[in-house]
Parts: sequence; C-alpha cells; structure tokens
Amino acid sequence: MREAISVFDIFKIGVGPSSSHTLGPWKAALQFLQSLKNQGKLDTVKSLKVLLYGSLAKTGKGHGTDVAVLLGLCGEDPVTIDVNEINNKILAIKNDCSLTLDGSHKIDFIVADDLTFLFNESLPYHPNALSFLATFEDGNNICETYYSIGGGFVVKENESIASKDIVQLPFPIDKSEDLSHWCMKTGLAIHEVVMENENAWRSEAETRKGILQIWKAMRESIYRGCHQQGILPGGLLVRRRAADLNKKLIAGRPYNDYESWVEAIRAGGNDFKYILDWVSCFALAVNEENASFGRVVTAPTNGAAGVIPAVLQYFIITDNALNDDKIIQFMLTASEVGSIFKKGATISAAMGGCQAEIGVSSAMAAAALTESRGGTQRQALMAAEIAMEHHLGLTCDPIGGLVQVPCIERNTMGAIKAITASSLALQSAPDFAKVSLDTVVKTMWETALDMDSKYKETADGGLAVHIPLSLSEC
Repeated sequence: MREAISVFDIFKIGVGPSSSHTLGPWKAALQFLQSLKNQGKLDTVKSLKVLLYGSLAKTGKGHGTDVAVLLGLCGEDPVTIDVNEINNKILAIKNDCSLTLDGSHKIDFIVADDLTFLFNESLPYHPNALSFLATFEDGNNICETYYSIGGGFVVKENESIASKDIVQLPFPIDKSEDLSHWCMKTGLAIHEVVMENENAWRSEAETRKGILQIWKAMRESIYRGCHQQGILPGGLLVRRRAADLNKKLIAGRPYNDYESWVEAIRAGGNDFKYILDWVSCFALAVNEENASFGRVVTAPTNGAAGVIPAVLQYFIITDNALNDDKIIQFMLTASEVGSIFKKGATISAAMGGCQAEIGVSSAMAAAALTESRGGTQRQALMAAEIAMEHHLGLTCDPIGGLVQVPCIERNTMGAIKAITASSLALQSAPDFAKVSLDTVVKTMWETALDMDSKYKETADGGLAVHIPLSLSEC
C-alpha cells in the first residue's frame, strides 16, 4: 500500500538551496533529536558524529548540507528561522567548538572532525544518506541512518510505510489513470477530487488557509528576489539578474508592496516579449533567493522552486486571477501531478537527474494552468505529459555542486515550457494525444535508471566537469 501524499507534502516552506540536500538533512537531524528525546537519552549524549554519504557528500558543501544538519541538531525550524542569522549561528558553532542539541544540551563538537563527507561511500537504498552516531555518558552508543529521498521527504532506515499512520483517502490515486477514473465517476474536476482527499487529513478551511500560506511564501520569494542585487554565495561569482530585469521592465519606478507592483506589471500590457520577460524574471527571482539560503517553497523541490510560482504569478497577472479560489485550485491540481510522479518515478535529482525536478515541476505547472484556464481533466493531464516529454533525459550537473549554474536558468525554461504545454493542450482535442501521462512517468523512471550516476546531482559529469571548480573554491 502506497503512502498517501498531501498537498503539504509536495509544497513545504523551507530554506534553500536544495530540498534533498538542505531541507531533507535538516529534517533528518530534527527527527534524530526527536528519537533521542523519545528514548529519554537527549540529555545524556556525550559526543556525536555525523556521516554524509554519496551525493550528500559530493555536493554537500555547495548545497549547504553541513549547515542544514548543524542547524537541525540545534533544534532550529527551517520554516521559521531568521535566514539572516544563519551565517552567525554556524560561525558560533565553529568558533565555540560546541553544539547545543535541541537548544538545551551542550556537547563538544568540532565541525571539521565530527561532520564527515564520505565522498567515495554510498549506501544502497538511496544516494542521499546520512548517519548520526551518538555516544552516551554511560558508554553506550547508537547509530541511526536517514535517507533524503527528494522534495524534503525523509525516510529512516528500516522504517516502512506500514509503520506510519496510513490515511484512508476517499479517492486513492497512484496513477493519472486513477485520477481520470475518479473525475469521470464523480464529475468532479481534478482540484475538487484532491480537496476531497485533503479532507481526510484536516478540514477544508485548514487546507485553504495552509495553501494560501504556501502561496504567500512563494510570492514573497518572487518579490524579494526581484529587489535584491549582488553576487550569489559559493564562489562561482554568479550575479543576480532578476532585480536588474525587474528594474528595466518597470522603467526603474520603485513599488513598496507586492500588490502595487503586480498592478504595475499588469498595466504594462500583454505584449508577448514583455510577458515572456516577466515569466523569466519571476523564476530567476525565486531561485536566486534559493541559492542565497533564502526562504522558498519546495515545488516539488528547492532546485525547481521557481517554476510553479512563476507560472502562477503569470496566470494571476494575465488572467486577473488574484483571488483565493483560483490560487487554491491551481495549487491542488499541481500537487496531485507531483504526487503521481513521486509515486511512479522520483522527484529526486540524485535518483533521476534534473528531469525529476525541473521536468516534474513543469508538468505540475502545465496541468494546473490548463485546468485553471478552463481546460478539462484530460487536457490538464495532456499538458502535464507534454511538459515532461520535453524534459526527458535532462541531467543534473551543477557546477561546483551549487544550485546556480545551470539550475537557476532551467527554472525559467521549465516555466516557459509549462505555459507552452498548456497552450498546446488547450488548443487540442484530448484524443489527439498519443502518449499518456502514465506512459511518460514510466518512461521517465526507466530513463532515470539508465542514466549514469555522474549525471545525478554528483557534479561528476556534464557542465560540472567541463567548467571545473573544486569544492574548496566554493
């Protein structure tokens, strides 16, 4: 029996630059703290070592995996932490040679010795693995291993889905075929079916409130990114571009709040180039924030965090759709498509390359935009298929192990492809489609299995080696 996946599993507020290499390890550290507390052993920890394996080791520095683990062990919450204080907190840990577990129990901890990057070791279950080895005052010790499987999802070793609470959904969905079945049987639209399933977890009012909080975080990352200048951290010396593009498009006039800024963009008209430039600007803005340890939303991952916000912002501006119902509809539909890919393939670049991140996010956005613009369920799924079909085989080869080149620009391409896929689907009869969404999900997974590991978020191939930059330079 598959684990039920909620809209709030697909969309999670967190800190960049990576959902699998930053948010996942952060959550793993928090889970380890909870495990210690459940065993009544947190206050008796004498020493602790952290081991990072495989992809987490190879690109961990560039993705801030070490930073995330340390903050998690301190009990910091990625949803609420003041991102402006992250550097100071890490500097304090390194200078003091100590770590305060869960903010209450202080132990000696030398980062260079006690947090180890095992570049040449991998664990079989998943490339993104980390282990916590704790020694207690009585001399006993424990070792717990966790896997960051993409999109901020974390699995503890030997923990099965059956060991978790299983939610019985009124409309269980593993494949797009299941989704189509329920839509046809009930007469409900995709987002309505998804909302009925969400009601198994919580009230509709709570779901609506939570989705709007997710959108608020997304739009804040767009607005913030469009008004921040400078050089991205990490050593590549990548210059932020969104702020300059934003300034150019609004003729240098400043706007002090999101609403007046959106109205100014809308007043600029629907010229094709103008709109295209804005879509790119929105996507750049989010992922420049992501690269700067800013607050973003997994959609379904941090590396692809700019696609869905950019397409939803585009929809709001071009369709005058700034109302809660439309935003909620968009997000629910997008989340279900992301869930189908996670169940049938992967949303982890370490498992499937960038097709699992940008490709999935583009498919999610295409389906959501299509239904939001009045498309049928079949047209929405057709749009998702088109978007993914043209991302198949996309590798993950980040230069320097950083979520910057080519990752940031890929978000602009994913957003534009989503809009194109939606337009094609809306202008086509569903019977025209020769490839189903389930077929492309299966194909994507088979492509992932065939893909050489050096193209799966290891920085061992592709652009990462043709434009070499050692991690020590980052």
